[in-house]
Amino acid sequence: MDRGRHYPDTGRRAPMAAGLAILLLAGCGRDDVRPASPPPVVDQREWPQVTPADPAAANAVLMRAISLVGTPYRYGGNTPEGGFDCSGLVNYVYRDMLDLKLPRTSRDLAAWQGPKIEPMKLATADLVFFGSRGNVTHVGIYVGEGRFVHAPSTGGTVRLDHLDASYWRSNYSGAKRILR
Repeated sequence: MDRGRHYPDTGRRAPMAAGLAILLLAGCGRDDVRPASPPPVVDQREWPQVTPADPAAANAVLMRAISLVGTPYRYGGNTPEGGFDCSGLVNYVYRDMLDLKLPRTSRDLAAWQGPKIEPMKLATADLVFFGSRGNVTHVGIYVGEGRFVHAPSTGGTVRLDHLDASYWRSNYSGAKRILR
């Protein structure tokens, strides 16, 4: 079974049973957390500009995350040379830019210290989480204007997506602020 094939590259969806099995067995980790309300549908020009507590650090995270767009996905990966999974990408960016060691899995990142953030109060460098039925299975780095960088699936690459896309909106689990 291809463990990393759990997030859409196109609008096509896997059959329900196969999609559920993949979601339950794959990914970056799991966490029993109460799902957050999904981000509101907002015209991307209308996402609020929230100033991060440390703009220089947030900008460093933003620039490094965006520079990795196009890097291949690899389950368990945590380097640009070897590829990334979702939590490997988050860990690499924060370690590389801020010498900050974070928990390795999306589950542990979701449970880690830091305040939960409402969708319309997201600031650059916040972590956004996705999953279903209270299980966090994916994480990305918010970059502003309703967009986030993440490593979505085997055969794919690190990419930018919008929180308002139907898949991400329906699977949104919440966000955490790392920079305070």
